[in-house]
Amino acid sequence: MDTDPTKLLKSHKKLNHSELKKIVSHSQREKGDWFINSIMVEGCDVPFKYKRKTKYQQLRKGQRVNLTYYPLTEKVAGLEFETMKVVRIKLS
Repeated sequence: MDTDPTKLLKSHKKLNHSELKKIVSHSQREKGDWFINSIMVEGCDVPFKYKRKTKYQQLRKGQRVNLTYYPLTEKVAGLEFETMKVVRIKLS
């Protein structure tokens, strides 16, 4: 089932959507039963994070993606870091 970002944006006020974002880097690491993915996109210095139960395909530098995400603040060792929690990622 393919989700429509406009429907998601209407029902969730804090949700954002960006299209044709260029990947600068992508990393995956295993944490318990989950694979934690972090991507950086061109023109943004905040990481976009998402998790999957299975290993996700490796995104290459220069690939374009559409992202639907929430802004999020994480606290690590007493310091606050801004991140983006991805709820939908799709290759463009």
